[in-house]
Amino acid sequence: MDLSPVSAEMRHAKLRAATEHTTVGQVVATDDGRVTIDCACGMVLSNGPTWSLDEHIRLHRAEARFLALAAVAPAGIPRLVDWPLR
Repeated sequence: MDLSPVSAEMRHAKLRAATEHTTVGQVVATDDGRVTIDCACGMVLSNGPTWSLDEHIRLHRAEARFLALAAVAPAGIPRLVDWPLR
């Protein structure tokens, strides 16, 4: 029985998400007053009327980690969110 706290598959999923969702380039100020930065995944992250660029970056990374880990989680593990997503 493997007693390690996290499986290799889950460690790799977390690392893959971190690698695929890093910010790249420089923050750019747009003409409409927003600030943006590119993510390695191709999405442009920005501030908005009620959130900061930092909040968007943190949410984006958290969602990426969730999706990556949820996809490789052991079958039958109890979840807060129905999986797969519909």
